[in-house]
Amino acid sequence: MPGPRAVVFDLDDTLWPVGPAIVRAEHAMRDFLAERYPRVLELHTLESMRDLRARMAVEHPSMRHDFTWLRTRALLEHAREAGYPERMAHEAFEVFYRARNRVELYDDVLPALGRLSARYRLFAVSNGNADLAAVGIAGWFEGALAAREAGCLKPDPRIFLQLLGRAGLAPDDALHVGDDPLADVEGARRAGIDAVWVNRRGDPWPDGLAPPTRTVRSLEELVSLLDA
Repeated sequence: MPGPRAVVFDLDDTLWPVGPAIVRAEHAMRDFLAERYPRVLELHTLESMRDLRARMAVEHPSMRHDFTWLRTRALLEHAREAGYPERMAHEAFEVFYRARNRVELYDDVLPALGRLSARYRLFAVSNGNADLAAVGIAGWFEGALAAREAGCLKPDPRIFLQLLGRAGLAPDDALHVGDDPLADVEGARRAGIDAVWVNRRGDPWPDGLAPPTRTVRSLEELVSLLDA
C-alpha cells in the first residue's frame, strides 16, 4: 500500500455514533424550550420540528449543506409562530449545539489518533457541524473542513479538494477514511483520493457503486493496515 502523507477522517459515525448525540441534543433543546419558551411545544413535537427542518432544506436547496443554518432557520419560524423574539432561536440552537458536541467516541478512536498523528498529518472533512475543539479531539488534527464552510456536501469532490488545497496536498498524498459508501468512499474517489471504508457493523456494500479497495471494521484495523 503506497504510504500517504495525510489521513483525512470523516467524523459522524466514523469517530463516534452520531444518532444518539443528535437525540440527546434535541431532547436538551426540547427541555430548554419547555422551561423558557413553552408555547413552542404547545404547537410542535420533536417530530413536527424535524419535518419543518426537512421542508426548509427543500425550500432552500442552496443551503442544504449548512445544517446550522437550516436548524436555526426552522427555530426562527417556531419563534415567530409562537410569538417569541428571534433570540429564542439562537438560544435554543446554542443549547442543542452544546449537547450535539457531547459525543461518545468509539473505543478505538483515541488510541488510533495517537498512533497515526505520530506518522501522518491528520485532517477531518464532514457534512455535519461538529466542533472538534468542543468534542475534545482538536489537538490531534491539523485542520478540518465542514460542508457549511465548504459550500457543498460530500460526495461533491470540491469539499475534498478544498481541504487538500488548504493543506498544500495533492490527492495522491491523502487517504480518506469514512463510514459512508457514497459520501466518503465514492466522494473521495471522485476527487482522486484513495479511500478506506470503515464498516463497523458489517453492512453490505450498496449495489451500483464500485466496491472499495480496502475495508476495515475498526480504526485499530486501519492502523494495522497502514503499518503494513
